[in-house]
Amino acid sequence: MAQASEVEQILGRVAREMTDGLLPAQVFADPDLYRAELRRIFARAWTFIGFEAELPSPGDYALRRIGEDSFIFVRDGEGELRVLFNACRHRGSQLCRADWGNTAHFTCPYHGWSYRNTGELTAVPARDMGYRGMDLSAWGLHAAAQVDSYCGMVFACLDPSAPPLETYLGDMRWYLDIQFKLTSGGMEVLGEPHRWIVDANWKQGAENFCGDSSHTQITHRSVLEAGYIPSEAAGAPGAAHGLQVHDCDGHAVSMRQQKGSASVFWDYPEEVTRHFDSARLSTAQFDLARGGMAHLGTVFPNFSFLHVGLTNSREQEAGGYLSVRVWQPTGPTKMEIWNWILAPREASDAYKRRAYQLGTNSFSPSGTFEQDDVAIWPGIARTASSVFAEMNEVAFNYQMGLGKRFNVAPIEDWPGPGHAVPSNAGEGGMRTFHESWLRMMTSPAP
Repeated sequence: MAQASEVEQILGRVAREMTDGLLPAQVFADPDLYRAELRRIFARAWTFIGFEAELPSPGDYALRRIGEDSFIFVRDGEGELRVLFNACRHRGSQLCRADWGNTAHFTCPYHGWSYRNTGELTAVPARDMGYRGMDLSAWGLHAAAQVDSYCGMVFACLDPSAPPLETYLGDMRWYLDIQFKLTSGGMEVLGEPHRWIVDANWKQGAENFCGDSSHTQITHRSVLEAGYIPSEAAGAPGAAHGLQVHDCDGHAVSMRQQKGSASVFWDYPEEVTRHFDSARLSTAQFDLARGGMAHLGTVFPNFSFLHVGLTNSREQEAGGYLSVRVWQPTGPTKMEIWNWILAPREASDAYKRRAYQLGTNSFSPSGTFEQDDVAIWPGIARTASSVFAEMNEVAFNYQMGLGKRFNVAPIEDWPGPGHAVPSNAGEGGMRTFHESWLRMMTSPAP
């Protein structure tokens, strides 16, 4: 019998040890496992590409990635959104090199093959002399197999046999709607995405936004002491304000809630909250928005959101904003974070500027919260890459709130989907993330 590959051996360990809340350290660093992720996860899952609003006019485009592969996110001349593989069909040269722009055609810088922004090949130099009888229609650009949008967010999938986007999102839509459907205009993207590189595995950030509530009082202690956010909103231990929802069709959400009848709405001012429309959500959804201090979650594999109210100083009133981000893999121990900042479309221009400032000052390359996290995560990658961890089969502990270790009962009459627990002292969402990862890594290829 052939010996299992190293990747399959690691996956076997994960399957055995995750039942007791343990995760092999190699998951965050092994190069072969990372290459398998690109094929088994990013080539098959629905991944976030961008917002419809980023491309308002025909011909607008932006470069985006699925896994490590480059794609052109473009609104063609007819207004249709497309996700085109950024490679000329002639020799595979990168076709588009500008991050943003507007064009009717993309022309290869190598041999001059030219394509409409629909992906159709329109011109080939020396065609009459060297390509007689060439069928241009057979040589258009490759494209993502499926492209769809939800609440203005565009996702793409490379697998033609994958289920539709709404099926993939499943019950997670219930929680996304709370963030994106509060007003008739929805949430408006403020500016271009911020981008920065971190020496850590992409899963480190994705799992964190599933509900790593126990780190906030330690990692972000200086921010709490500065008074930028209340400890309750940041995830203080206990059941007073915490709420975690996992097993939500493979995705997970973590919330900090003000209990009772108080209207919090992530500290948005009245000029914004007066536009919030309870008819657009169910009563349970609107109540969660009303009491919301912080909502965050991850749509597997690498799309996360954060809806939060905070301030930049003790002298300034708190305000709310929404951000979404992707944890873009660029190697087994390196990722690029892309982060968009949003605010309700009906908010005043002055408040949108403030929301953008709040987002920039908290969760961005120079943000107070962000700098804390990215100072920690590289150390995890170094540990996972170490010879010692490999020799001793080191595993990380994800046991908080698992089974009899939890002293808080789940909410039996929870009105929303998923498995809800009224506490911050648990890692159910993070276990959900890694269970989704294992399921996709071990499922048969289509």
